[in-house]
Amino acid sequence: MSQSQSPSLPAGTPATPGTRFRIGVVGAGRVGAVLAARLEQAGHEVAAVAGESDASRSRIAELLPGRTPSKPTAVARACDLLLLTVPDDMLGNVVSMLAASGALHEGQLVVHTSGRHGLAVLSPAAEAGARTLALHPAMTFTGTAVDLERLGGCVFGLTAPDAERAVAERLVADLGGRPMWVPEQMRTLYHAGLAHGANHLVTLVSEAMQLLTAAGATDPAGTLRPLLTAALDNALAHGDAALTGPIVRGDAGTVQAHLADIAAQAPTTLPSYVAMARATLGRAVTDGRVLPIRALKINQLLDEALAEAASTPPAWSSRSTR
Repeated sequence: MSQSQSPSLPAGTPATPGTRFRIGVVGAGRVGAVLAARLEQAGHEVAAVAGESDASRSRIAELLPGRTPSKPTAVARACDLLLLTVPDDMLGNVVSMLAASGALHEGQLVVHTSGRHGLAVLSPAAEAGARTLALHPAMTFTGTAVDLERLGGCVFGLTAPDAERAVAERLVADLGGRPMWVPEQMRTLYHAGLAHGANHLVTLVSEAMQLLTAAGATDPAGTLRPLLTAALDNALAHGDAALTGPIVRGDAGTVQAHLADIAAQAPTTLPSYVAMARATLGRAVTDGRVLPIRALKINQLLDEALAEAASTPPAWSSRSTR
């Protein structure tokens, strides 16, 4: 039997190495094109793909050569595993549209890659007789071939009916990843943890580089890399015990000096510095490394810095115009 004739797995059937899917991808963004290409490397067939933007078409040409972008309904009809890799807020409408159009069919496996959503958003597909699965890679993507290697060891947050757990784990194995089962009611919290750790880390690092640049660093990234690498490794291994610096030491004078210079030289970074200082202070007080009286002093300094920033007009507003 050829790949294009290979049947999909019936519900409850254990996944076997010989089973191959005809895959359709709706949303050839950074995630969709990469996952499809990785599944193709594992022996599955990418039968059809949908992507409207120039960037999506470029990814299709690079990662899935030979495919001509199709309409979502045509993609859904052409596959036995439909991979929905669209933005979270679009997912419900896409599923409803495909179900209403009759593009979904009995026994088809419909998989989305949203971290926030579980199975509920796929209800229209289930009502059409499709099997449903939530499969979210805990990874940041570039949308290039670089990501194919990065998938090795990546954790995938899975939510699936009991009958589909075997096929879910099989897909994760084919992607080179590791499964993590997430209860339906915990999907949003799971996703919040990832977003808080990864997305906010990018903002934090970018602001740290901004401060170093203002201080005269010619290579802020190179300056930070050894420090951040060590801090990240220590935090992942030891949690709060890895905290160091003036907040944990209770050095109110140093914090006050930081606040003054940040306000003068890089004021746009002040709110996040204050927010992270408060969060760090709270954790250090909880584990007993900072006395409450010292924490009160630092909190007062943080309050004063924000109040002064709010009462000080931006530099551009004091310039005369002609």
